[in-house]
Amino acid sequence: MVTPHISAAPGDFAPDVLMPGDPRRARRIAETFLQNARLVTEVRGIEGWTGTYQGRPLSVLASGMGMPSVTIYATELFRFYGVRSIVRVGTAGGIPASVGLRDVVVATAAHTDSAMSSHRIDGVHLSHAASFDLARAAARAAEETGTGVHIGPVFTSDHFYLDRPGLFGRLEAHGTLAVEMEAAGLYATAAAEGGHALAVLTVSDHVSREEALTSAEREADFDRAVTIAATALLTARPRQQETFS
Repeated sequence: MVTPHISAAPGDFAPDVLMPGDPRRARRIAETFLQNARLVTEVRGIEGWTGTYQGRPLSVLASGMGMPSVTIYATELFRFYGVRSIVRVGTAGGIPASVGLRDVVVATAAHTDSAMSSHRIDGVHLSHAASFDLARAAARAAEETGTGVHIGPVFTSDHFYLDRPGLFGRLEAHGTLAVEMEAAGLYATAAAEGGHALAVLTVSDHVSREEALTSAEREADFDRAVTIAATALLTARPRQQETFS
């Protein structure tokens, strides 16, 4: 089985996948977190690896940047490769003062300014929510890592440089913890494809303070989010939606 963007063979991907944006970060996760990792795809330089984590099969695939890119890769994983759960592990900008550099955000929901989801069901504004079982497992795993973990909604933006005065203040007033560029697309794709999804994010900069981690610091402080995400995949028992009568 080969899709337009993934060259892996059937069975090359584990049911559970970690998904950073950066292909180099995918390689680093494979080399430092997985045992017996092997490269299963590298179309367009987007690397995918499969190995084991604590004795259980686990894969990692980079998503690229933005909702269109993460939607493409998540769709192909869910639809053609039998993947069950995807947890995005990436960076985000903190919004409230209580969210500091190096903190971890478990994104239970993702607001967005993107029009992508408006095309899925005419006349409906979809709610972009994480899978409950994954979010619950990540929250439990996060409690064991100490302080600096926040659980709540994030804002997924199509824009990185566009200046919109007052936007982040209004988002903060509605309880939004951080801004990033992929979670809403991943959550919408999981809902459409019958999969499960979550985003566990490291705060690399702050929107209202002139603070930011260097590239080297981002790599060094990324491990806690990956551990939380991998533990969530290992311990969660995602279920399909059930109907009770």
